[in-house]
Amino acid sequence: MDRLAGLIVDHAKHILGLTAVITLLAVAMLFRMDFNADVASFILEGNETGAAFSELQTKYESGDPITVVVELTEDATFRQPDSLAGLVDFIEVLEAIEGVDGVASIVPDVHPLTGEALTPDAVAATPPQAIAGLIDRNPVAEVLISADGTATMLFVTSFDDPVATARTLSDLPAPEGTEVTLAGNPVIFAQVFDVLSLILLAVPPLVIVLMLAVFYLNIGDRRLSALAIMPAIVGSLWTFGTVFALGRQVDIITVIVPIFVIVMGSADGLHFITHFQDKATETEDKVVMVASALRHVGVPMILTTVSTAVGFLSLTFTGVKPIAELGVFAAVGIGFAGVISLFSLPALMSRLTITPAHTTAILGPRVTRTLERLISTRRPAIGLTVLILLFAIVFIPRLSVDPDQLFFFKADDPVRVAFETTEELFGGATPLFGEFVYDPATGLNGLAGIAAVERELEALPGIRKVFSLADLADALPPDQVEGFLSGTAALPFGEMVSSDGLRYIIFPSDFGTDDLRGWLEFAEDEPQIKLLTGMPVVWDEIARLVLRSQVVSLLAAFLLVTALLGISYRRLRETVISIIPIALTVLTLLAFLAASGIQLNLMTAVLSSIVIGVGIDYAIHFVAAIDLARASGTGYAFRAIRSAGRPIVANALGIAVAMTALWLSPLAIHSQVSMIMWVSMTVAAATALLVIPALLPNEAIDAISQSTVENS
Repeated sequence: MDRLAGLIVDHAKHILGLTAVITLLAVAMLFRMDFNADVASFILEGNETGAAFSELQTKYESGDPITVVVELTEDATFRQPDSLAGLVDFIEVLEAIEGVDGVASIVPDVHPLTGEALTPDAVAATPPQAIAGLIDRNPVAEVLISADGTATMLFVTSFDDPVATARTLSDLPAPEGTEVTLAGNPVIFAQVFDVLSLILLAVPPLVIVLMLAVFYLNIGDRRLSALAIMPAIVGSLWTFGTVFALGRQVDIITVIVPIFVIVMGSADGLHFITHFQDKATETEDKVVMVASALRHVGVPMILTTVSTAVGFLSLTFTGVKPIAELGVFAAVGIGFAGVISLFSLPALMSRLTITPAHTTAILGPRVTRTLERLISTRRPAIGLTVLILLFAIVFIPRLSVDPDQLFFFKADDPVRVAFETTEELFGGATPLFGEFVYDPATGLNGLAGIAAVERELEALPGIRKVFSLADLADALPPDQVEGFLSGTAALPFGEMVSSDGLRYIIFPSDFGTDDLRGWLEFAEDEPQIKLLTGMPVVWDEIARLVLRSQVVSLLAAFLLVTALLGISYRRLRETVISIIPIALTVLTLLAFLAASGIQLNLMTAVLSSIVIGVGIDYAIHFVAAIDLARASGTGYAFRAIRSAGRPIVANALGIAVAMTALWLSPLAIHSQVSMIMWVSMTVAAATALLVIPALLPNEAIDAISQSTVENS
């Protein structure tokens, strides 16, 4: 490390110049920033169920409809002429909006008596007793109107840009005497797009401010506190510069990559600054100061950078594309922050005049004295371990997967409220889709068997209605049905027939996972059905992948980190001692997920792997400090605490406090991440600093050192 220190100091200008050039290039790439607000697009990729849904949409040139629920606020129903006329007027407004390709409703396209297009005036002039017959002309009307007739559901189809259409619809005023509620995936995506920009622009600055405050409390120097976090900030810029240079987009998962890089990539800078600051009390020789800091933390910095990156890279084993991308992007960012901490930061420090001020820090000295008292006996470590094990035994068996496709929205979010309203009135806000085996050459004769299968499907629990062109065979004149089959006439649901199949739509009622599995089993066993899919099916598959990813990513992270430590230490004792605290941390995390009711979802299921990569840093730095302190004789655990305790606590507290900034996000998933990191980082630091000394021989905490602690 002495030779490396001399090299860095001698070439400081070149290193800093190269760092500045790369940073400017990264900043320039930020102007290529692009968002992917389509949650479905990255959920559908990377798994067979999602791919099948995408292929069906492409084949029939269809997309997810926007669900528009219209409720009458006055004492009236849609089975009355005036109310139905008002609905027809609203439908005409919707159809006139740019981007809207069709609106499916309870109202037939033409008046059954005159054969002319239905207008609001024509409906208003229809006798009240004839309104029921007018509505019944629609084969799917029964699932588009509530039992009491006061609410109806419209399906707005937009093929080119459904998200933009959803935005336009959200700004549309409700007709007089009604309340309008929007649901469906395009509505979710429109909401997510606004959230992404807020998170990316507002949260990282607050994260930085909070981390600086915590670091200052432990360092006691404003400039050094800023320098400690500088590698992580620059590393985050380099990461997103690389992402945008490669033409990648930011989505709801990867948007928190810079936050992860900033809070987790700051550890190495903090450890280097702390030891550099300590050495500044003994000498003014910059080479000596840099060499001493690198001698104490250089190897641990390399190990922690690799271990944290490994924790993130283990997410590539999950099989879920957005999670895998999060792992890769964050690992790259952690690597950048590590390189900057090892080269650019020492080069910059060698050009500055440092005044030691850590003795005036508000928390630093108090943290060290408290830790020395706690490790003077093994009782705190034993008590903490027993408490964690009991907590895990009680709550981990209660851990389950949350299959809710709206898991990222808070309970009072308008999007969630809209979905709940739609489900309450009609049983489901999101229809399912599928394809029957059908040869267009058979014409009307081929529809009878399909209609029979539809009725069998409708008999299954949780299904209100199954609709396809087969339902029109008995409801419309043969020439009209032939027009739909040949493609010369179109339905507002999109294309319904292909060269070898017939598309169908399932309108669900109140259903659960068991019901959904029953539908899929029926579809698999029925030769007339090619496919049953849709977002509920995709999210059910995602729930299974989440559970699998929890196991796979955990095993991968543990194995990779253990192998890394084994290769580095080449001693079983140090490897095992380093792994025990992080194992206790993961047990605490999993138990906390169950106890808090958060449960496993697409994001929380993989945080345990991230925690392994990050939390092991504390054990690595502490074990390295112990090895250095052991050469000076007994009581070396106390000397290690004085060397590494302060930066470890500062980093854990800094990460936890900084992640509090995620509460600014309107998404529930981000506040959950904040809570999880609070629990994980505090437990990881506590177990590393208390349990590791308890596993050492008695000479590490001998009686002479204990008395020294008590007297201090």
